[in-house]
Amino acid sequence: MDAIDRAILAVLQHEGRLSVTDLAARVQLSVSPCHRRLRDLERSGVITGYRAVLDREALGLGFEAVVFITMQQADRATIAAFEEAVAQIPFVIEAQRLFGDPDFLLRVVSRDLPAFQQLLDDRIASLPGVQRTRSTMVMKHVVRDRPLPA
Repeated sequence: MDAIDRAILAVLQHEGRLSVTDLAARVQLSVSPCHRRLRDLERSGVITGYRAVLDREALGLGFEAVVFITMQQADRATIAAFEEAVAQIPFVIEAQRLFGDPDFLLRVVSRDLPAFQQLLDDRIASLPGVQRTRSTMVMKHVVRDRPLPA
Protein backbone atom coordinates (compact mmCIF):
# COMPACT_ATOMS: atom_id res chain seq x y z
CA MET A 1 0.00 0.00 0.00
CA ASP A 2 1.47 3.30 -1.06
CA ALA A 3 0.65 6.97 -0.47
CA ILE A 4 -1.97 7.02 -3.25
CA ASP A 5 -3.81 4.03 -1.75
CA ARG A 6 -3.74 5.77 1.63
CA ALA A 7 -5.10 8.95 0.04
CA ILE A 8 -7.94 6.96 -1.55
CA LEU A 9 -8.77 5.42 1.84
CA ALA A 10 -8.67 8.76 3.63
CA VAL A 11 -11.04 10.36 1.13
CA LEU A 12 -13.46 7.40 1.11
CA GLN A 13 -13.70 7.30 4.90
CA HIS A 14 -15.10 10.82 4.84
CA GLU A 15 -17.08 10.61 1.60
CA GLY A 16 -17.87 7.01 0.72
CA ARG A 17 -20.39 7.92 -1.97
CA LEU A 18 -17.97 9.74 -4.25
CA SER A 19 -17.97 8.59 -7.85
CA VAL A 20 -14.73 7.06 -9.09
CA THR A 21 -14.33 10.15 -11.29
CA ASP A 22 -14.53 12.49 -8.30
CA LEU A 23 -12.30 10.21 -6.21
CA ALA A 24 -9.70 10.15 -8.98
CA ALA A 25 -9.70 13.94 -9.14
CA ARG A 26 -9.28 14.20 -5.35
CA VAL A 27 -6.24 11.90 -5.31
CA GLN A 28 -4.85 13.28 -8.58
CA LEU A 29 -5.10 10.10 -10.66
CA SER A 30 -6.85 9.33 -13.90
CA VAL A 31 -10.06 7.33 -13.61
CA SER A 32 -8.77 3.91 -14.79
CA PRO A 33 -5.83 3.62 -12.37
CA CYS A 34 -8.00 4.95 -9.53
CA HIS A 35 -10.70 2.39 -10.28
CA ARG A 36 -8.11 -0.41 -10.45
CA ARG A 37 -6.62 0.62 -7.09
CA LEU A 38 -10.09 0.84 -5.55
CA ARG A 39 -10.95 -2.69 -6.74
CA ASP A 40 -7.62 -3.98 -5.38
CA LEU A 41 -8.30 -2.38 -1.97
CA GLU A 42 -11.74 -4.01 -1.92
CA ARG A 43 -10.46 -7.44 -3.02
CA SER A 44 -7.61 -7.45 -0.50
CA GLY A 45 -10.03 -6.72 2.34
CA VAL A 46 -8.63 -3.30 3.24
CA ILE A 47 -12.03 -1.84 2.31
CA THR A 48 -14.56 -4.11 3.99
CA GLY A 49 -17.76 -2.39 2.85
CA TYR A 50 -19.75 0.77 2.39
CA ARG A 51 -22.68 1.95 4.48
CA ALA A 52 -24.89 4.87 5.34
CA VAL A 53 -24.36 6.42 8.77
CA LEU A 54 -27.79 6.97 10.33
CA ASP A 55 -28.91 9.50 12.92
CA ARG A 56 -29.92 7.54 16.02
CA GLU A 57 -32.13 10.34 17.32
CA ALA A 58 -34.09 10.47 14.06
CA LEU A 59 -34.69 6.72 14.37
CA GLY A 60 -35.95 7.07 17.95
CA LEU A 61 -32.83 5.46 19.43
CA GLY A 62 -31.40 8.44 21.30
CA PHE A 63 -30.54 6.59 24.50
CA GLU A 64 -27.15 4.90 24.65
CA ALA A 65 -25.50 2.92 27.41
CA VAL A 66 -22.28 1.03 27.92
CA VAL A 67 -22.78 -2.36 29.57
CA PHE A 68 -19.95 -4.29 31.19
CA ILE A 69 -20.45 -8.05 31.39
CA THR A 70 -18.71 -10.36 33.85
CA MET A 71 -19.06 -14.03 32.99
CA GLN A 72 -19.63 -16.86 35.49
CA GLN A 73 -17.18 -19.01 33.62
CA ALA A 74 -14.90 -18.37 30.69
CA ASP A 75 -14.79 -21.79 29.06
CA ARG A 76 -14.83 -21.92 25.27
CA ALA A 77 -18.41 -23.21 24.94
CA THR A 78 -19.88 -20.56 27.27
CA ILE A 79 -18.01 -17.73 25.57
CA ALA A 80 -19.07 -18.96 22.12
CA ALA A 81 -22.71 -19.26 23.22
CA PHE A 82 -22.65 -15.76 24.72
CA GLU A 83 -21.04 -14.23 21.62
CA GLU A 84 -23.51 -15.93 19.31
CA ALA A 85 -26.49 -14.82 21.42
CA VAL A 86 -25.34 -11.20 21.86
CA ALA A 87 -24.80 -10.92 18.11
CA GLN A 88 -28.53 -11.60 17.66
CA ILE A 89 -29.63 -8.53 19.66
CA PRO A 90 -30.00 -5.65 17.18
CA PHE A 91 -29.82 -2.96 19.88
CA VAL A 92 -26.28 -4.07 20.74
CA ILE A 93 -24.37 -1.94 18.24
CA GLU A 94 -20.92 -3.02 19.41
CA ALA A 95 -19.63 -5.89 21.51
CA GLN A 96 -16.01 -6.34 22.53
CA ARG A 97 -14.32 -9.13 24.47
CA LEU A 98 -11.86 -7.70 26.96
CA PHE A 99 -8.81 -8.97 28.82
CA GLY A 100 -9.33 -9.09 32.59
CA ASP A 101 -12.48 -8.05 34.40
CA PRO A 102 -15.04 -7.31 33.05
CA ASP A 103 -15.10 -9.86 30.25
CA PHE A 104 -17.17 -7.94 27.69
CA LEU A 105 -18.11 -4.36 26.84
CA LEU A 106 -21.37 -3.73 24.98
CA ARG A 107 -22.62 -0.48 23.44
CA VAL A 108 -26.39 -0.56 23.48
CA VAL A 109 -28.97 1.83 22.03
CA SER A 110 -32.65 2.08 22.88
CA ARG A 111 -35.59 4.46 22.73
CA ASP A 112 -35.23 5.60 26.34
CA LEU A 113 -34.24 4.49 29.85
CA PRO A 114 -37.28 2.23 30.44
CA ALA A 115 -36.69 0.49 27.10
CA PHE A 116 -33.02 0.02 28.01
CA GLN A 117 -33.96 -1.41 31.42
CA GLN A 118 -36.30 -3.91 29.80
CA LEU A 119 -33.66 -4.91 27.26
CA LEU A 120 -31.07 -5.31 30.01
CA ASP A 121 -33.36 -7.30 32.31
CA ASP A 122 -35.07 -9.47 29.69
CA ARG A 123 -32.32 -10.17 27.19
CA ILE A 124 -28.81 -9.11 28.15
CA ALA A 125 -28.74 -10.33 31.77
CA SER A 126 -30.12 -13.70 30.68
CA LEU A 127 -27.51 -14.36 28.00
CA PRO A 128 -25.51 -17.59 28.42
CA GLY A 129 -22.92 -17.42 31.19
CA VAL A 130 -23.64 -13.90 32.43
CA GLN A 131 -22.85 -13.50 36.11
CA ARG A 132 -23.12 -9.72 36.47
CA THR A 133 -23.85 -6.62 34.44
CA ARG A 134 -22.84 -3.04 35.15
CA SER A 135 -24.15 -0.19 33.07
CA THR A 136 -23.49 3.46 32.58
CA MET A 137 -25.36 5.94 30.42
CA VAL A 138 -23.61 7.82 27.66
CA MET A 139 -23.91 11.53 28.38
CA LYS A 140 -22.23 12.90 25.26
CA HIS A 141 -20.19 11.72 22.30
CA VAL A 142 -16.89 13.56 22.17
CA VAL A 143 -15.41 11.46 19.35
CA ARG A 144 -17.78 9.31 17.31
CA ASP A 145 -17.17 7.05 14.31
CA ARG A 146 -13.77 8.61 13.67
CA PRO A 147 -12.11 7.47 10.44
CA LEU A 148 -8.97 5.40 10.90
CA PRO A 149 -5.69 7.19 10.28
CA ALA A 150 -4.73 6.36 6.72
